[in-house]
This record gives sequence, C-alpha cells and structure tokens, in this order.
Amino acid sequence: MPKILVIDDERAIRNTLKEVLEYEKHEVDLAEDGPAGINLFRNNAYDIVLCDIKMAKMDGIEVLEKLMEISPDVPVIMISGHGNIDTAVESIKKGAYDFLEKPLDLNRVLITIRNATDKSKLVTQTKVLRNKVSKMYEIVGESKAILQVKEMIDRVAPTEARVLITGANGTGKELVAHQIHEKSPRARAPFVEVNCAAIPSELIESELFGHEKGSFTSAIKQRIGKFEQADGGTLFLDEIGDMSLSAQSKVLRALQENKISRVGSDKDIHVNVRVIAATNKNIRKEIENNNFREDLYHRLSVILIHVPSLNERIEDIPLLADYFNTLICSEYGMGKKKISKDAIEALQKIEWTGNVREFRNVLERLIILSKDTITAKDVALFARPVSGLTL
Repeated sequence: MPKILVIDDERAIRNTLKEVLEYEKHEVDLAEDGPAGINLFRNNAYDIVLCDIKMAKMDGIEVLEKLMEISPDVPVIMISGHGNIDTAVESIKKGAYDFLEKPLDLNRVLITIRNATDKSKLVTQTKVLRNKVSKMYEIVGESKAILQVKEMIDRVAPTEARVLITGANGTGKELVAHQIHEKSPRARAPFVEVNCAAIPSELIESELFGHEKGSFTSAIKQRIGKFEQADGGTLFLDEIGDMSLSAQSKVLRALQENKISRVGSDKDIHVNVRVIAATNKNIRKEIENNNFREDLYHRLSVILIHVPSLNERIEDIPLLADYFNTLICSEYGMGKKKISKDAIEALQKIEWTGNVREFRNVLERLIILSKDTITAKDVALFARPVSGLTL
C-alpha cells in the first residue's frame, strides 16, 4: 500500500487522517509544519503527500514548490480550511495533483488518494517502458569512430538543427536518430519514423502530409500524415534518398515554411517538427543524376553524422557480443552464454557486409545452436551457413 506523508499544523487533522489512512492499510508519517515535512520528504520515499496550505512556519504553496523540486513525480494533495478557486488554481499550476477543502470529506480523501496512487503507478510504468525503449536504442561501442558519433549526438541533440545521418545498411542510423531525439528538449513529444524506401512513390505524399476524404480513389476517409503526427516532436525520414522528387519538393516547403497541406486540400497546416533524415546512398551522386534536389540536401544537412561500418570498428565486437548475448538470452528466458576469447577473435575476422544488424542475427544463431560456451568452432560452423545445418 502507498506510503503517505501528512503535513498539517492542526494536531486533530493529522491524527484523524493517520487513523483513517492506517485503517485503510496505508503507512503514514506526520509532520506538524512545512520545514519538518520537507525534511521527512527529503529523507524518505513517499507515494503521496497531503499538505495543508495555511501553516504558521511555512506556507503550503511554498512547501509544494520545495517538494516539486525534490521529487516532481510524487502526487501532492493540497488541503485548506480557507480554500478558494484562486488558491486551488495556483496550487494546481505549481504541480499539485488535487485540492481538497476543510472540513474534509473522508470518502473524498480516500477516492483522491486512490486516484493519485493510480497516477503514480502509471508514471512508474511509463518510466520503466521509457528505460526499456532507451535500452533498445543504446549505441554500444567504445572505438574512436563510435565515440565521435556519440560526441556529435551530445552536441547536436539540445539544438533544433536538422541532421542528415549517412552510413551503410545495418550500421545503426536509426539508433542515432533515436538518441538525438531522446537527448533533445523534444524527448517527451512523439518520435515518428517513415521508411521512405518501403512506401510506393504514389503513396509517399499521403503518408507524409495526409489526405482528405475523396482526394483520390482509395481515400475513403481523412488521413493525418506523419508531419502532423510528429508535431512538437521529431520526424525521422529513413532512406530519404529513395523519396520521389515530387515528395521532395513538398518536404522542402515544409522545412522552409513550417507548414504543410494535405493531399486534396489547399488549406495550410502549421507544424512544429524537427526533421532528422538518413540514407545509405551517396546523395551527391544522386544530385548529379537528378534523383535528389540539391536545395533539399542543403536544408537537411545542417549537421552531417556518418555512422561507421562494423568492419571499421571491430574493436567494438567484444562489447557488442556481450550486449546482444545479454539481450537475446533475456528474450529467450535462458542463462547467458559464455563466449570464448577465440570465438571473439573469429568474429572479428569476418567481413560484416550487413554490419551490426547482421552481427546480431549471427550471434542469435550462435546462442541457439551452441552449447554453454560459444567457441571459435561454433563460429566456423554457424556464422556463415551455406546450406542446411548439420548438427
């Protein structure tokens, strides 16, 4: 059950709340004034705080501000016998979860605490999920080449600069885009990804900008495009080198004017989107061949980040092997495999044409097919299977 801190300078109120809440199986601590409550809050983990507004030593609004500085995710319920709408609005603006007036309706108190508990659980679950997502997009490696990429991410992320990420397939361009977003002021807003190579050229404009009902044969209802979905956040245009010239011109307008129009509409929609693009192509050559607009290239490439191939950073293979070993074995619910030194050396001698994506697949195969320890012999047998495997 939640652990609750009650801060109130009226002994009768404190004791009544303690009696009622402990009857409901809550753990309760009491503080007779603001400074004492702040001290308890700083030194203990509480799930909910009940705080009086009118107190002698320190006003409850000031206490609320201090509590928000220490731990902004803990719901604080303000209580007062002198409540009015202005006080309620002020406390909510400063981060309070709810506002209750004295004399307290104990049923209302219990319902509010239950709702605040649900909110705390959701906040905790969201943090866990965000950590899992962040783990999924972790960039693993300590080689000079990958450290340069990480340094660029740290320098670029806090800005609004557009970024063009280059590199071969499987190098981790998507990871770089996610890291830039997660370390940016837009981190709590949407990260929307579009694989430009996977969408037919005749549908890419509808995908990016949306369409109105009836704008073309299969447009049976209005569609919100990716630019609108990413409003306030980040739009990741993966494999932008495969985008049609027609769509490129509309993207250029969106970047220049921060507004779009849906297919079949002449109404402008303002959007606030940071665009990050990626490609495995040589865009300069694509420009020479009239496959890519040079003006769009200059708009997108305020910052250029090149992601090295795995063959350019083979010193990272031990770290990658350990990372994927932990991740894959956890997914399969099995104990972590040992990887021998000669197996690592064998993996470092392979020409990784598919880069980190291929490496992960190979390691998964080795984990499944090898015994407790992955050896160089296992790498020779399973890393490059030519036909059906014989065990």
